[in-house]
Amino acid sequence: MNPFEMVVMIVALVVLGRIVTARYGRSPATASSEAEVQHLHEEVRGLKERVAVLERLATDSTVALEREFEKLRDRG
Repeated sequence: MNPFEMVVMIVALVVLGRIVTARYGRSPATASSEAEVQHLHEEVRGLKERVAVLERLATDSTVALEREFEKLRDRG
């Protein structure tokens, strides 16, 4: 096989691969990915709530901080 034939063969394989990928590729939104996205949204929402509590604890006065710790101890 000479170098020209090898180049033509590589180009043909790349083009064929792109055609197959375009035609039979994955769909962007599947049921499992939608469920995963929903789960991640809920997890982010929960983390935002936790960060808000931590911000409040970090910026409140020491008296308010002690009260918040007591609330958290009672909850746990």
